[in-house]
Amino acid sequence: SRNTYGRPRLVEALRRQAHAVGHKRIGRLMHEEHIQGKCKGGFKPCTTDSHHYLPVADNVLARQFSVGSATPTWVSDITYIATKEGWLYLAVVLSIQTRQVLGYSLADRMPDDLVERAFINAWNACLGLYGVVFHSDQGRQYASSKFRFALAKKGFTQSMSRKGNCWDNAVAESFFATLKREEACRVYPSKQQAHLAIANYIHGFYNSSRLHSALGYRSPNEYAK
Repeated sequence: SRNTYGRPRLVEALRRQAHAVGHKRIGRLMHEEHIQGKCKGGFKPCTTDSHHYLPVADNVLARQFSVGSATPTWVSDITYIATKEGWLYLAVVLSIQTRQVLGYSLADRMPDDLVERAFINAWNACLGLYGVVFHSDQGRQYASSKFRFALAKKGFTQSMSRKGNCWDNAVAESFFATLKREEACRVYPSKQQAHLAIANYIHGFYNSSRLHSALGYRSPNEYAK
């Protein structure tokens, strides 16, 4: 688990390996061995710039975050990654139904096409998927005419959080909190190393192996199958 799991996930992980263990026993052993899971921090202020006069979409998602939701829904957001060579900006697209990171994009700056590249990467991984709700905050990148056209061209319905309300995009915010706790919790020596580390975390751990409580303690890829 990359030294990140607390007691509940450790219990589930061990049971999946046919070990007959309970929460009290694992709690006791963790205490004896000084093992402690990494605690999730609170939400951080949104990175995107919502101070603009571009059109804003309605909040179609309306906090319907259940994996059992009948309407296919993707959520997206932007965060920053610290390196000794300067900041990197990360845009991700996740599925509400599977919690998979479907696509992402990294850039030295925060260009308007940062979120479009993440969206196209996600769409290429799910070819033929139409009628999806795409939810984000009211950031300028998401409200741009180019991005709105890209969504409409693929048959997506755009949804946006209420202004300044990060809880309306809680699934994306929660992923970033997890990423900052489990992987991007330090300043990377270089931007290249940050690129490699983020890719390895998403593809080599988060999607493929990390047990997710909302998925019945299965990994996103396993739940999707």
